Amino acid sequence: MVNYKEHIVIDPNKRFGKPIISGTRISVYDVLNWLANGMSKEEILDDFPELSKDNITACLLFAANRERRIRVAS
Repeated sequence: MVNYKEHIVIDPNKRFGKPIISGTRISVYDVLNWLANGMSKEEILDDFPELSKDNITACLLFAANRERRIRVAS
């Protein structure tokens, strides 16, 4: 199982503190947006070879965890 914390970082000096893939300037939002607009994991990896399948999975897990925390807080 992928631990998203090993792939996602929040650095106030990069992308205005948005969550990004470690070692890149690609935000979690970017990856989720590409998936939501119909890109496959393979297409994303072809366009952005600096990413891995685990990076993409980490973005999905990050979003799921954030949603879970919002629901628990409500």
